[in-house]
Amino acid sequence: MLEKNSDTEDLKRLGYAQELLREMGSFSNFALCFSVVSILTGISQLYGYGLQHGGPLQMSLGWGLVSIFTMTVALSMAELASAYPTAGALYHWSSFLGGRTLGWFTACFNSIGMFAILAGIDFGLAKFLIGIFGWQETQISVVVIYGILILSHAILNHVGIRIVSWLNDFSAIYHLLVVVVLVTALALAGFVQPVSFLFTYQSTDGFSSSYSFLIGLLLAQWTLSGYDASAHVSEETVDPRRKAPWGIFLAVTVSIIAGFVMLSAVTLSIPDLAQVTAFGDAAFVEICRLRLGATGGTIVALAVAGAMWLCGLATMTSASRMIYAFARDGGLPFSKVWAQVSPRFRTPAYAIWGLTGFATVLTLFVNLFSAVVSIATIALYISYGLPIAARLYSRMRHKNSTVGPWNLGKYSTPIALIALLWITVIVVIFMLPPNQQASIIMAGCLTLLVIRWTFGARQSFTGPTFHEPDTES
Repeated sequence: MLEKNSDTEDLKRLGYAQELLREMGSFSNFALCFSVVSILTGISQLYGYGLQHGGPLQMSLGWGLVSIFTMTVALSMAELASAYPTAGALYHWSSFLGGRTLGWFTACFNSIGMFAILAGIDFGLAKFLIGIFGWQETQISVVVIYGILILSHAILNHVGIRIVSWLNDFSAIYHLLVVVVLVTALALAGFVQPVSFLFTYQSTDGFSSSYSFLIGLLLAQWTLSGYDASAHVSEETVDPRRKAPWGIFLAVTVSIIAGFVMLSAVTLSIPDLAQVTAFGDAAFVEICRLRLGATGGTIVALAVAGAMWLCGLATMTSASRMIYAFARDGGLPFSKVWAQVSPRFRTPAYAIWGLTGFATVLTLFVNLFSAVVSIATIALYISYGLPIAARLYSRMRHKNSTVGPWNLGKYSTPIALIALLWITVIVVIFMLPPNQQASIIMAGCLTLLVIRWTFGARQSFTGPTFHEPDTES
């Protein structure tokens, strides 16, 4: 109880009252983050995309390349989470370090990313379920199943935060168990390819080899995203200055290792590369069925679908906290509505339902799954990069020297520079064909944001309240 009171006072010094229920421990914070990253979701949904844009080499070299650079981003964000443990997370970091304008744009990009990542998860799960059961895929069938999925996530997050908390804890264990079962089952069935097969290059998209490989990195980068979740639930985590950054670091580390093992096992189980690639989005399911039989493959695929559902649930939890925090500071139209907390359930109810609505609109508007995924990845990583850049700039000006107990010391600056370089590279790559729809939508969003800021938000938005906290160095 004393620790919770201390966290409440710490949050008060940062300028906010304790409104959300603070009960998350170390494992719960990690579990939520690991569930949002969800290697089972990202890998299974985009495995066919990876085969088309690089083949097995995408599963080995592509995964390794993205993992190394993603870790620099995660480390920089973990350091910031330790210094500023609030539900606003990235938005607050940018505001504290770079001013209200940067904070507002960070929040907007993070919100867009959250809408898109939730839409992508449930949109991909709807298509995945249709493939498993062999139903006819039409726009209506995808939308109906998507609607059922996202409604289940919204209702549970609204009325059952303790159930959601338990499910998020269970989700981390469930994800690891499904990975172990999948890898073990494929190993017992016998890998049909040598290890050297992992370095086989293939492209069926008509682009040049290097270009095809670069756009195929979306598989790994989409999978390794969403780890800001640990920071978004800082106000519901006990001792967040230590537990939130460790949640980020461990979730990314475990995801990288487990993801590589899973990718290797699935890829080495491909009996015929051309045959499997021709299955497109259903490549992952078909590999399971070819190696484990129709029944065994379907059972494994359903287990993976369960992990996707849990991923969507955790993502709704994380995303709604971001919307709530931004609205609490008056950053959104009708902020007083989105910032309301249910007095009965102590959850940001209106933020949850607003998020549900906007994610659904995006799903109806964008008809290419990889474009939805690109939008999510681009918007999220822009929002990751802005506070990292703000911290570097702040250091150059010798301002806002707050350092939390979890920090990178002398390695902080070089790691942050590498992270920013990587974010710049992937933002450009993922807006290129065949995902050019993402560039059009992002350009439109940026235009609308500039107009909104210039003719409205700049006058009304004051930014978050902030007092320099007492922290360990």
